[in-house]
Amino acid sequence: MTETVHFDKIENIGIIKVNNPPVNALSFSVRSGLVNVLNKIILDSTIEAVVLIGEGRTFVAGADITEFGKPMQNPDLNSVIAHFENSDLPIIAALHGTPLGGGLELAMGCNYRVALPSTMLGLPEVKLGIIPGAGGTQRLPRLIGPENALKIITSGNPINANLALDYGLIDMIINGNLLQEAISFAKKIASKKEHPSAKDMDAKINNFDKNIFNVYEKIIAKKMRGRKSPIHAIHAIKYSTELSFEEGLQKERELFKICHDSNESSAMIHAFFSERGAFKIPDVPKDTSLRKLDSAAVIGCGTMGVGIAMNFANAGIPVIVIENDSTVLEKGMSAIKSNYQSTLKKGRLKKDDVDKRLGIISSSTSMADVSKADIIIEAIFEEMDLKKELFAKLDKHAKQGAILASNTSTLDIDIIANSTNRPNDVIGTHFFSPANVMKLLEVVRGSKTDKEVIATTMKLGKTINKVPVLSGNCDGFIGNRMFHEYIRQAHALAEEGASVIDIDRVIYDFGWAMGPFAVNDLAGNDVGWRIRKRHKKEGKYDNLRYTSTVADKLCEMGRYGQKTYRGFYKYNKDDRGRLIDPEVDIMFEKISKEKGITRRPISDEEILNRLSWALVNTGSMILEEGFALRASDIDIVYIHGYGYPNWRGGPMKYAEDVGLVNVVKDISKFRERGDGMWQKCNLLEELARDGKNFSDFKYKV
Repeated sequence: MTETVHFDKIENIGIIKVNNPPVNALSFSVRSGLVNVLNKIILDSTIEAVVLIGEGRTFVAGADITEFGKPMQNPDLNSVIAHFENSDLPIIAALHGTPLGGGLELAMGCNYRVALPSTMLGLPEVKLGIIPGAGGTQRLPRLIGPENALKIITSGNPINANLALDYGLIDMIINGNLLQEAISFAKKIASKKEHPSAKDMDAKINNFDKNIFNVYEKIIAKKMRGRKSPIHAIHAIKYSTELSFEEGLQKERELFKICHDSNESSAMIHAFFSERGAFKIPDVPKDTSLRKLDSAAVIGCGTMGVGIAMNFANAGIPVIVIENDSTVLEKGMSAIKSNYQSTLKKGRLKKDDVDKRLGIISSSTSMADVSKADIIIEAIFEEMDLKKELFAKLDKHAKQGAILASNTSTLDIDIIANSTNRPNDVIGTHFFSPANVMKLLEVVRGSKTDKEVIATTMKLGKTINKVPVLSGNCDGFIGNRMFHEYIRQAHALAEEGASVIDIDRVIYDFGWAMGPFAVNDLAGNDVGWRIRKRHKKEGKYDNLRYTSTVADKLCEMGRYGQKTYRGFYKYNKDDRGRLIDPEVDIMFEKISKEKGITRRPISDEEILNRLSWALVNTGSMILEEGFALRASDIDIVYIHGYGYPNWRGGPMKYAEDVGLVNVVKDISKFRERGDGMWQKCNLLEELARDGKNFSDFKYKV
């Protein structure tokens, strides 16, 4: 017996129980315990079969994340699996919960696998920029065939028990007590002379369409632009069909090491930990009491209000949608139904699920109907006077203790909060469009926001399947304040000589979902136009180079982007396919001449660096001013809210990989042009000078 692995015996069946809460991770104590307990079982001549099971909520969920990036202590996982695989006793892995990664690799090293119906099985390593490193790419193809293995390993997505049974990954689904039924299964197979071993199964790797590897490489190259680990995974699986098992294992280890040592893996592991780190708020302790959130109200039934309401329904929280215009309300409720019907047709939801969700969404044209809601989220037009007027009304109708949230993307939360008599209950909840799809939730704290409200809203983000990040209350918060400078640079580049299509191409090739001009057209150019008008009134551009002249002219022409079929590009009305519009580049050339700007050829490198470092420079200012707690929070905002490539770890992590010294050198060179586009950030320059990274900066509270 060890601390995390326990031995039991029921009649002639040995039981190995892993107990390493919360997910039975394969820590050193678990690995060594598995070997030690199996050795003791082997010495007991009365034992005829073994059941391996996990206690608690799951079998073994995978590697111990606290050991990421550290040398693995012996025994390593490959040695543990080989020990189980080479045992003369038949071993049955009894699966429940989420046997993923190393947990599934361990199970595949057993002779048999049985599982509860709710079990989800997978090899998610590519989501961390690596490949399975303990035989997953060699055993899985032998068990389920190369094509099915490619689906599972290159996507990193888990499959359910029914599909695992169809594939041949498990031998039986157990509907009763997992341990009891696994013991019964063990008794039945104990008397067999031979037992299956994945490493010896050759039938499926000898009989398949060998062209499948070329097909998958093309799919991955398009779907996961720039990613290396999925390509390495394909090669590893291919080796399982060409080499002996031992040779394939060796190739897998070589490819695993290449992935492990890559920037891609470092970046994706950074993103993995950063998501979890975003919940750590220095002045909001973990034990801060939470307000109950059993019901919600959403004010506004436009595109954003519709998406926000669906988030609550998806999480099983009853929600009422309030809209003073009955026509808009009817249209919005129809959109909700249509969205759910579309999901139903795609097979992503069952009819019962759709009915349940629609059944807890109600609507009204009366503001008084917010009175029972525990949280009220405003999703109306982005205009300060309108929001102040609305929150004054909410103050009268909302019950005491209700959270009053604004979906504003740029406006001052304190001004909104001060239009109520309870500013401590007011917080920003900046959803990203479409709100029922996009993962980011920017939670904006005001100067008077109660800590309970912050903690409850962060927890709500997780409940509704978002990635919440806390921001301070500055114009544009974290995401849009940085994005404003990014867009300014894109327009400056177009004025100076780069074409719209080249700017977007460079950013797309870097890995972003879309280039800056394509994003403007998708979001609606009028959105930025309204913000720029406000900024002009506030004097924000008084001492800055103004680069959005062409964007303003397009809006004046009614060219708002995809919704009007013309913006920086032209769009087909049938499928919204994007076409280059030479007229826009001509407009930039004309504006350049009017502003006295000498146009010149601009390299792809300059385009990438100016856009990237505009984000980093502004992000560093946000850090320095205390509006973001950590640089890693900024990275999460950009990965989940703006389409930044997660395999680069976010803009701040990418800057660290390039080297902050090099970033500052580039910015200094750009600043020499004297156009006022590059404000000096003391924090960034100090970190570069001292050879430090953003992680060395201690956040402010």
